[in-house]
Amino acid sequence: MKGRQVKLREAHKSGSPALCSAVWAPGGQHVVTASAADTAVLIHDAAALLAGGRGSGVAPLSTMRLHKEGVTALAVAPGPGGSLASGSIDHSVKFYTFPEGEFQSNVARFTLPIRSLSFNKKGTLLAAAGDDDGIKLIATIDNTIAKVLKGHKGSVTGLAFDPRNDYLASVDSFGTVVYWDLCIGGEARTLTRVAPTFRSDNSVRNVLCWSPDGHTLAVPGLRNNVVLYDRDTGEEVSTLKGDHEQPVCSLCWSPNGRYLATAGLDMQVLIWDVKSRQDIERQKFDEKICSLAWKPDGNSLLLIDVRGRFGIWESVIPSTMKSPTEGIPDLNSTRAPLFDDDDDDDYGKPRTSCGLEDDIDESLCDSTPFSHKRLKRKSTFDGDSEDEDLIHQLELSKRMKDKHKDKKEDAGKARGDSASSGRLVTAKMQAAFQPGSTPPQPGMRNFLAYNMLGSITTVENEGHSHVEVDFHDTGRGPRVPSMTDYFGFTMAALNESGSVFANPCKGDKSMSTLMYRPFGSWAGNSEWSMRFEGEEVKAVALGAGWVAAVTSLNFLRIFTEGGLQIHILSVSGPVVTTAGHGDQLAIVSHASDCLPSGDQVLDVKVFNISERAQSLSGRLLLTPSSQLSWFGFSDNGQLSSYDSKGILRVFSSQFGGSWLPVFSSVKARKSEDESHWVVGLDANNIFCIVCKYPQSYPEVMPKPVLTLLELSFPIASSDLGANSLENEFMMRKLHLSQIQNKMDEMAALGLDTTAYDDEAFNMEAGLDRCILRLISSCCSGDKLIRATELAKLLTLEKSMKGALTLVTRLKLPMLQEKFSSILEERMLNDKKIAGAVGICSNATITRNMPVLTPHTTLPSKFGQNGKKIDSSLPILNPGNQESSLIEPKKPDGEQARGIIGSDLKGSPAFTSLAKVRKNSETKRDRNGASNATIGDKNKGGMDQIVAEKMSTEHCNQTEPQRPFNPFAKSSSGKEPLAELDLKHRRDSSYKQPLNINI
Repeated sequence: MKGRQVKLREAHKSGSPALCSAVWAPGGQHVVTASAADTAVLIHDAAALLAGGRGSGVAPLSTMRLHKEGVTALAVAPGPGGSLASGSIDHSVKFYTFPEGEFQSNVARFTLPIRSLSFNKKGTLLAAAGDDDGIKLIATIDNTIAKVLKGHKGSVTGLAFDPRNDYLASVDSFGTVVYWDLCIGGEARTLTRVAPTFRSDNSVRNVLCWSPDGHTLAVPGLRNNVVLYDRDTGEEVSTLKGDHEQPVCSLCWSPNGRYLATAGLDMQVLIWDVKSRQDIERQKFDEKICSLAWKPDGNSLLLIDVRGRFGIWESVIPSTMKSPTEGIPDLNSTRAPLFDDDDDDDYGKPRTSCGLEDDIDESLCDSTPFSHKRLKRKSTFDGDSEDEDLIHQLELSKRMKDKHKDKKEDAGKARGDSASSGRLVTAKMQAAFQPGSTPPQPGMRNFLAYNMLGSITTVENEGHSHVEVDFHDTGRGPRVPSMTDYFGFTMAALNESGSVFANPCKGDKSMSTLMYRPFGSWAGNSEWSMRFEGEEVKAVALGAGWVAAVTSLNFLRIFTEGGLQIHILSVSGPVVTTAGHGDQLAIVSHASDCLPSGDQVLDVKVFNISERAQSLSGRLLLTPSSQLSWFGFSDNGQLSSYDSKGILRVFSSQFGGSWLPVFSSVKARKSEDESHWVVGLDANNIFCIVCKYPQSYPEVMPKPVLTLLELSFPIASSDLGANSLENEFMMRKLHLSQIQNKMDEMAALGLDTTAYDDEAFNMEAGLDRCILRLISSCCSGDKLIRATELAKLLTLEKSMKGALTLVTRLKLPMLQEKFSSILEERMLNDKKIAGAVGICSNATITRNMPVLTPHTTLPSKFGQNGKKIDSSLPILNPGNQESSLIEPKKPDGEQARGIIGSDLKGSPAFTSLAKVRKNSETKRDRNGASNATIGDKNKGGMDQIVAEKMSTEHCNQTEPQRPFNPFAKSSSGKEPLAELDLKHRRDSSYKQPLNINI
């Protein structure tokens, strides 16, 4: 009855909390107990326990002390006359008769302690696992290991056979659950980190339990709850959340599956009505209850605590409710797994299952004699023909394994497709998450936010939480005071100005709260909060002067830093996440249900808050079968996303708006167990935290170490063997495109773009240097067409001349001719453009422009085709110089410098270079520019400036000026001529020399 305290009696003495086990015998007449602090296994009479009261005077029926160390696992085979199995820290599994308790044999030896044991429905198969690598499936008929299932990275602490004998479920110490398909003897699906981790507490363990009908798997959840997963798809079906204040550490079903009993670290045992998802009974104990077992045919619950005291809770379900033994499911298995336990009458009949036996020809089965080794011991299932049935199947599987390998793989593939199809139908849309947050862990700190600026951490303590804000740069300013959180905040965002927090609704009477805390303000009380009735906050973001929250009603609510509500918009679907950067707010939401393939369908919108405009709306692209793991902006405002398959993408305006993959975790990791938890990125690098499997996210303590990795396109393996160069080429193109787009945007707004001119020029120069190295690789690999394509991408004229010099030195006349034609065509096009638009205006001629004499020209030059090319160039007026620096003729290949015009490409100031002669190669100074003649060098090293001929009537400003060298340092050590036009520098020369390694 409710309120009646369960009396516990001592079975095993323990000086400190230890893992204890208790199980019912199949008929409910006996119970078995064991403790990790005791080497004994005890068999008790259940009726004597109930009649003996609380005292410890009732002696056990049998005591087995065969283990050398504590016993950590128990299992009793179903059916009358079954066996008892025990596993120990001493690495052994032992069999006993039951209920006599006589030792039969050592089943298997492990190299590490045993943590869990489980029999299948008929008792013909025992699963044993622990700290060893793999789960051993042991045929109880002869104690042979039939199969080893490998896939867990941590210690396996819980095992449970599906009552229909299709699956074996297992859970490890890291909270990962695996469905093993017994039909194919392999992994069917994995649920990563869905159960709690108990760290160093060895008195409790992760467990799981199938419902009696086999439709549902119950697993302790991460939020002090129990999550029910579907048998075939592994999808979450339901959640039982009540008054457990700490994680659940043990659970079991009633015989009819109507009720579920759970025990938590809070020393409570709750009884749940699964259909209504309400707890209907509870008991509070002095110690943690570490094992529960429901009587197979009654209304009683067996339990044992960490001190080795056990008892029986009678009349668990009140008489006013449906009995736990009413409507016990009658299972009729329709599948025949690899280790089948069907009755003898079914053997040899046509099957509809997917087992290996289906692939074997019946005539072969009838004619093939079976010869298997003698049994090591007499079976305890003498009256049942299932043993021989199992032996036949095991022998048949082993003998026909190679012959029917292809058929088995085809069957497995078909089944996998079928399972996938089942998953796809019920695939769930991704839940909302906060970028840079980690899942909560009981009793441990977790991150509410972690970005390039700092982090926000929280830890639960006695009904409330303790929140701290830390910056990576400790010298940034005074430390932000910690906060006591009474709301239970589960999401947060952080920027330079402040932090925002939010919590979901915890019940019908609880309201979701949004709170903003600025880091500094001239006002005394600048913190504010908002409450939401009938809706809850799903995601939050911060920007320049605004706070945003997206709610369960698909409302986007925007507030000022002072708490003024300024905008309320509707978003297109359930939100997945949000991110803010300056004036930009990006929101990811579901566009529809999952596709038939199980892929998420996500939309992304970017709003400009200050301008009340929407700058982007489109589909967010993910790798197939992945989910969004991180979302945000780079340091320079580039929208970025990272999915669970390890692909980082940035949004680019190229091709009308595209997502470019710029990083692959699979290619960057050093080992298969590495993963990357993204923090942020800049133009060239990604900042992340390297995690080792099974950890997929960092812990607060010890403090995570940021790792810097270069962004890299997933380049295909090139036949040149120059993957790094090709990646650099693509990255530089992307950066140049971003800079140019930024300049275009600023120009469209009428803003000055001078600040970006140097950056754009340096990027063009760097891109050209990369192209030149690629051309050199193409020449070495005899990829002449590719080299020609690269030459057409060169931006600066000096780069083109460098490429021409390269192929000349490599003695490639065909490429030399091609490059010469490209350069000549470019120069002619520039001259035509200059003639069309003009090159001189009041706006482009500066006061530093030297006076030009339109009547004096240099001699003409001849191209490769023998045609005369007009290369008349104006020369400086010698009357305006202290000494004449004009030569009658410039050497071939030397570029003219010093021209200041509005359009570099439109200026025909450069003579066409038809061919570079070996005997006319010019010398280069340290700045990469051509030296003047020896005479010029003796006169002080000043380069002569040659400009294009122009009429004085087209130039309004003809103030005579002293000629200058734009690349020479002035006597004061400052950069000469700050007004020098950037366009001129692009076509004239780099400041850095061209280094070409041949």
